[in-house]
Amino acid sequence: MQLSANALGAHVAQGLKSLYTVYGDEALLVQEACDVIRAQARVSGFSERVVHTVAGARFDWSEVIASGASLSLFADKQLIEVRIPSGKPGKDGSTALQDLAHMAASSEETLTLVVLPRLDGAATKSGWFGALDGSGVTVKVDSVDRGALPNWIAQRLGMQGQRVQTGEQGQQTLAYFADRVEGNLLAAHQEIQKLGLLYPQGEITLAHIESAVFNVARYDAFKLSEAVLSGKLGRVQRMLDGLEAEGVAAVLVHWALAEDIRTLNRVKAATSAGKALPMALRDNRVWGPRERLMERVLPTLQTKQLAQWVVLAHAVDGVVKGLPQDDLPKAPWRALHHMATVVCGHCAMA
Repeated sequence: MQLSANALGAHVAQGLKSLYTVYGDEALLVQEACDVIRAQARVSGFSERVVHTVAGARFDWSEVIASGASLSLFADKQLIEVRIPSGKPGKDGSTALQDLAHMAASSEETLTLVVLPRLDGAATKSGWFGALDGSGVTVKVDSVDRGALPNWIAQRLGMQGQRVQTGEQGQQTLAYFADRVEGNLLAAHQEIQKLGLLYPQGEITLAHIESAVFNVARYDAFKLSEAVLSGKLGRVQRMLDGLEAEGVAAVLVHWALAEDIRTLNRVKAATSAGKALPMALRDNRVWGPRERLMERVLPTLQTKQLAQWVVLAHAVDGVVKGLPQDDLPKAPWRALHHMATVVCGHCAMA
C-alpha cells in the first residue's frame, strides 16, 4: 500500500499497520514522517524501541531478524527501526528484508519501520522493496522544489499562527526568506521556529525576517547544478560566493559543474544514436529535479556546443589545480564563475 506523506497523519490515527517503509532524500521531511509513526506507536502501547542502522557490507542482518522474532520480557509491544542510509541492503539484506516483511505482516506485537533515502527505479522494482510494499505501507517523501519553497514557508508559518502580508509584498517577503536559506528545509524550519519565538501570532513583515533570519544557507556544491541548469544566474553567483566563503574546496565545485557537462554530453550522444531521452537519462542515473531540468535543456544543445563546454571544463580544471590557461581568469573561483556563467546563460534561454 502506497501513501503520501501528507496523508500519513490521518492514516495512523485510524490505526497502525505492522510495517511501514519511509523513503526520500529530504532529511527533515523523512524525519517528520517517521515522527508521526513513532508518536502514534507510543500512544498505541509500543513502549520499547530498537534501532538498527545498516552500515557496510558486513552488517549482521541476523540481529534484525532476531529483533522481529522476539519480544522483550519488559514490554508488551516493540517498535523496530531499520535504517539503511545507502539505500542498498545488499544480497543478505535483500533476503533479510523479505523475511522481515513476511514476519511483520503476521505480527500484532511488533511494529517495523524501515527508513531509506531516495531510491532509483531499479531499487523500487527489486524483490526486497516489493516485499516491503506488498506487506505494509510505503510512504514516499517528495522533496520541495526551489520554486515551491516560498509556499512551503508560508504553510509552515501558518502552522504556528503566523502569516506574511497579502499581495505582492508578501510574496516578496517569502521569496527573500527562501533566498536566505537556499533550499535547505532544515535551515528554513529552524528559522521559522525562531520567528515563532521572537514574534507573536499574526503578521510577519519583511523587516521582521531581515532582523531575525540570518543567511543560514549551507551552500552545497551538488545543489549548485540545479541552479545552473535552471538558468538562475544571480542565484548561481550567490551560491559560488557562499561556497568560497565557507572554504569549500574549488576542486569539489569544479567536479560538480564538470560532471553535469559530462552527463549532458553523454546523454546527447546517446539520443543522437537513437536512444529515447528518458532512457538515456536513466542510464546516466539522472532523476528528480535534475532530470526535469536536463529534459528541458538537452533539446536546445548542439553536439558541437557541448564539445566546447567539455574543453572549457578541462581548461578550468587546470586553473583550479594551479595551471594558468589562456583566455581564463587566473584565480580559481573567478574561473569557476566564468564556467558556470557560460552554461547557466544557455540554460536561461532554453
